Amino acid sequence: MSDPQQPVAVTGAWRVGDPVGHRRFVTVFERGLDLEIGGAFGAVTVAYETWGTLNPRRDNAVLVLHALTGDSHAAGDRDDAHPTPGWWDAVIGPGRAIDTDRYFVVAPNVFGGCQGTTGPSSPDANGSPYGSTFPTITVRDQVEVEIALADALGIDRFHAVVGGSMGGMRALEWAVMRPDRVARLVVIGVGAYATAEQIAIQTNQIRTIELDPAYDNGDYYDRKPGAGPWRGLSIARAAAQISYRSELEFAERFGRAAQDGEDPRLGGRYAIESYLEYHGEKLARRFDANSYVVLTVAMNHHDVGRDRGGIDRALDRITAETTVVGIDSDRLYPPRLQRELANLIPTARPLEIIHSPYGHDAFLVEYDQVSAILRGALQ
Repeated sequence: MSDPQQPVAVTGAWRVGDPVGHRRFVTVFERGLDLEIGGAFGAVTVAYETWGTLNPRRDNAVLVLHALTGDSHAAGDRDDAHPTPGWWDAVIGPGRAIDTDRYFVVAPNVFGGCQGTTGPSSPDANGSPYGSTFPTITVRDQVEVEIALADALGIDRFHAVVGGSMGGMRALEWAVMRPDRVARLVVIGVGAYATAEQIAIQTNQIRTIELDPAYDNGDYYDRKPGAGPWRGLSIARAAAQISYRSELEFAERFGRAAQDGEDPRLGGRYAIESYLEYHGEKLARRFDANSYVVLTVAMNHHDVGRDRGGIDRALDRITAETTVVGIDSDRLYPPRLQRELANLIPTARPLEIIHSPYGHDAFLVEYDQVSAILRGALQ
């Protein structure tokens, strides 16, 4: 595994008004945010991007919520902050499924992240990165920040709230916490709560990062380039990648093939090993290890039924016209979890299934199927 040439960018330290790609910034909770598990947090800066035009009635806004290592750049070309086009560029745009000629699309970076919104790498009141002092936050705290962003943008009710994976958790919480503000809901590849297996998989990733000697309990931001806990983050991401894809895809794509020019019997790598190392190192160059931990912990705590009398009563609060989408090869969030959502949400349409060998990541790959579902859901 090669040593990254650059350290992970401390992007959470961007100041409001800094011109970074197409991002805009707004500060919310200037008097502090009360956290779900107790205590308060200071003001939160939110990075977000928009496409399209908000109509005079302000009822054509669509909120798009990203997954764990995503960000606000859901659509558009490469820019100063992104070496690749938007992660849903084939879905969002003029004439596309989320049609920016019709809709005003808003994509925020999540609270606790590292792509412009306040997170562990952001400066605290003393000007130093939060690091180990950043609090434990939940999906509900993240949604409170997004609600405040909507207030700042003057959006009282979204035409639709759409999210996959971790974004789907936040979309669900939006519809439960503020049903009056969500007309349509689309949740993809997620359940009403984190299962035991999901917690197990994700906790092992957290431990891998925390056991990297360079992690230093999260206080590593003064290290020289390449000296932070990138190895732990890289291995954690490689482990996650296994759960994001399917056994069938790996069998057909890699089989037992050796990496080009290498012999596994002589210490070389199999092709699948090279693939996992590539994805691990790629993430380590653009993401903050602390944010990965903070966001993964929030995902472990995901449970719409907590303190609401169980998931049945919580989901019964939803009034939005709901489309639940599962993926037939998803082993991290198997279709039984989406079937449960579709059965318990009183306003849910029949369950939609994406057929794909790509596992959980199919909602980021199968653009034609995703687009067809979204067109129907947003009409």
